[in-house]
Amino acid sequence: MKRHRLLAAGAMALALVASIHGIAVAQGPGEPPTGQLTWGLHFSPTPTLYEPAETPGLITPFMFLYALHDALAKPMPGKSISPSLAESWTASPDGLVYEFVLRKGVRFHNGDPVTAEDVKYSFERYRGISAKALKDRTAAVEVVDAGRVRFRLKQPWADFLTFYATPATGAAWIVPKKYVEKVGEEGFKKAPIGAGPYRFVSFNPGVELVLEAFDGYWRKTPSVKRLVFKSVPDPATRLAMLKTGEADIAYGLAGEIGEEVRRTSGLTLKPTPFTSTHWLLFADQWDQASPWHDRRVRLAATHAVDRQAISRAENLGFSKISGSIIPISFDFYWQPPAIAYDPAKAKQLLAEAGYPKGFDAGDFWCDAATSRTAEAVLNYLQAAGIRTKLRPLERAGFMKSYQEKKLKNIIYGLGGIAGNAAHCRRGLIDVGFRPDLGARTGVLLGSYRHQLITHEERRLGGGEIAGSGVVGHDHRLAQQHRLGGPAAKALGPVQRQKAIR
Repeated sequence: MKRHRLLAAGAMALALVASIHGIAVAQGPGEPPTGQLTWGLHFSPTPTLYEPAETPGLITPFMFLYALHDALAKPMPGKSISPSLAESWTASPDGLVYEFVLRKGVRFHNGDPVTAEDVKYSFERYRGISAKALKDRTAAVEVVDAGRVRFRLKQPWADFLTFYATPATGAAWIVPKKYVEKVGEEGFKKAPIGAGPYRFVSFNPGVELVLEAFDGYWRKTPSVKRLVFKSVPDPATRLAMLKTGEADIAYGLAGEIGEEVRRTSGLTLKPTPFTSTHWLLFADQWDQASPWHDRRVRLAATHAVDRQAISRAENLGFSKISGSIIPISFDFYWQPPAIAYDPAKAKQLLAEAGYPKGFDAGDFWCDAATSRTAEAVLNYLQAAGIRTKLRPLERAGFMKSYQEKKLKNIIYGLGGIAGNAAHCRRGLIDVGFRPDLGARTGVLLGSYRHQLITHEERRLGGGEIAGSGVVGHDHRLAQQHRLGGPAAKALGPVQRQKAIR
């Protein structure tokens, strides 16, 4: 049940746009959508982030997917898996067959009907982080008729819907087969067509993504006419936009910026209910010539970082340090033993490993949006004698390089995979967290809320350390209390009192 509560809460946090049609104050009969809601984003939207086939293991894309597209089933407020394009589904007694019945009369933004062929096509073109795990277990996807689609599994799999119909994969988000085949993959990214509550209007790289209400959406026409997602990497600028009214909602306001939000009349700062684990990965630890191959060096880095201090300074104490990549709320979570902040022990371990004066650790790669926390971690490492240089990359580029295993030395990893402990671990393996499942397990990291120790470490009694603990910062969102009209309607009576990020 823990997983179900998390997914239901995450649906609200991952997609404020879901609240626009799921929790909005009711419109009058025939009342058209009006007004605009503007986000100040801590990253730059890119086409891959609103492409259902390419979900990278983060919650980031679902802000756009909930708006532009729709899924057979997906988390919605109050429900961990809610019927959407599929009005119902059944599972065979042996657990090998799942059959979905499509909702009648649903159309894509270009007027094409949503059919079973689109469902089959969308599954087959899915190439996101969990594609291998999902497709290796699926024997076939069959079109029974235009309104029914059947999934045959190779063996019973109780977590099928957890993988398929949640942000664990994004594979259940449906695209129009005929349109994609007509315009091609690149054409689809330039002008995406979906079945969601908002249709694509324009995209200006590095500036903004603009969506507009789709009056043919099957649930109800949204209250807000236009959504604007602005790229605003600088947190001080995001705060300024909130104060001037240029933005209604802003994300990732840490440290002193977050404190200023708290002090500013008319603004609210709140943590979000979803989880996003953050960690350090020592990418070269399997290379015997690398200092990171020595367990004592990895353990030294773990002792060198004061996660609680980073949480207090950067995340205003919202982050939780669990010692695992697996969120506490996930089913099958195991609480690993804590590794204390001990700078003296860190230096002792480095000396024992042959580095009494420390060593040059090369580049320290991170998502630009995590630069503040990564820099705090870097300072702790430097103090222990592990010298490195921060190399921030824009989110889409960082995730692409990370998944393609092009980054070396130290990597500030992050993930927002939904599901349970087994899926979370599987996803990190798929993205390149570890090249093997046996000999050396990764450990540690902090997280937006959690840290990491793998199951193998549990078996070994914590004997292997593959990563270093970093406290992740809790996602936070600031919003204006002075929102009025359709913007206030979109957030609803609860959201107006609660900033979500």
